[in-house]
Amino acid sequence: MAIATTVDNPAVAPVVSRSVRRSPLAGTDRLWALAFVTPYVAVFCAFVLYPVGYGMWLGSDVASYRQLLADPVFPSAVVNTLIYLLVAVNLKLALALLLSGLFMRRGWWCRLLLLIFILPWAVPGIPSFISIHWMLNSQWGLINNAIWALFQVDGPPWLDNADLALGSVIYAHVWKWLPFWTVIFLAGRMAIPRELYESAEVDGAGALDRFFHITFPLLGGLYLVCTLLSTIWALGDFNSVRFISGGGPALSTHVLATLGIRNAFELGNPALGMATVLSALPLLIPLVVLLTRQLRRGEVQL
Repeated sequence: MAIATTVDNPAVAPVVSRSVRRSPLAGTDRLWALAFVTPYVAVFCAFVLYPVGYGMWLGSDVASYRQLLADPVFPSAVVNTLIYLLVAVNLKLALALLLSGLFMRRGWWCRLLLLIFILPWAVPGIPSFISIHWMLNSQWGLINNAIWALFQVDGPPWLDNADLALGSVIYAHVWKWLPFWTVIFLAGRMAIPRELYESAEVDGAGALDRFFHITFPLLGGLYLVCTLLSTIWALGDFNSVRFISGGGPALSTHVLATLGIRNAFELGNPALGMATVLSALPLLIPLVVLLTRQLRRGEVQL
């Protein structure tokens, strides 16, 4: 009787039959999932885990850090990196936030201007930086030739002076990435309900009042995330310095990214180059932690 009751029980029989029918299909699904995941896991291990692990192993030699600290170029590279991050990131994002308000205006001319404005970010970076490098040449560059043609005076030695060369690098970085962050802030502005601005305008709030009491508070989380992300990217930026100033004059405009490449390949010392790159970890790790926490809070709205 107990066996018959178990078989006839409608709550048990379908469960048993479904588990029997699903077991071969579940095994097939696992095989297909394994087949699709294996190439990605292999690529991740070959091109991410292995290079990172090998680099950490190269940079674990204490003698490399002693040699790095004895290098007179290293302190200036650290200072240049901090200046580069503070000036380039803050200037770029502040301008992007302001320009995003300009492109919120209606009209065909605004859309056309936005299309032209995006072009520096859309074109390849390396040819653009090489073009800027030759434009800044003090002898036959386009800018100094234009200054001579207009004012009959010699132009500044853009790439032969350490301060001007670093300023040129910062300018090139801002010029390249300003359109990207402007579009990000433009998307954030478009997500703000128009009713808030209309209500504030009815209450007599001016443009500055609407910006400081509506736009900036609602974009504050997005601005913080963009600042952290831009700082992380700028910390590893190699192209701007390499193709604008080349680290010169007299190795005075190197940042940690370019100095690491110089030590690893030009000097033929990969361990020293990796130690140079890993010296940025005390700054990089807190930035990544802050970025992760900010994203988990869900305060960024697009």
